[in-house]
Amino acid sequence: MGIKFIKISVVYFVIGVCIGMYMSMTQKFTFTPVHVHINLLGWMSMGMAGLIYVAFPSAAKTVLAKVHFWIHNISLPIMMIGLAFLVSGTESAEPAVATGGTLMVIGIILFAINIIKNVKEESM
Repeated sequence: MGIKFIKISVVYFVIGVCIGMYMSMTQKFTFTPVHVHINLLGWMSMGMAGLIYVAFPSAAKTVLAKVHFWIHNISLPIMMIGLAFLVSGTESAEPAVATGGTLMVIGIILFAINIIKNVKEESM
């Protein structure tokens, strides 16, 4: 799971950087919230989760790790696509942001439970 998290985090990093480059080239910064969230929840959070799972394989082998991976990777695109539409003026996209955001929080709570339960000093 650790390697999967690290590899997908790099995909989100590329997407986030490309959004940033687009905004600076056009001098239109409407998508700043999308850029920031993709870099934070995609690149940084998933990269860190991947490194934690590499360092603590006992946590990576759990069902919680797999569920976290899939919830994170389903919720983030839903939330970011919804947010892109929302900041572009499509108010009807708000439920997508709320749904994606709620799922994201659930995924992160599962990650936290997994780390608390399965990361132990002796597992290093």
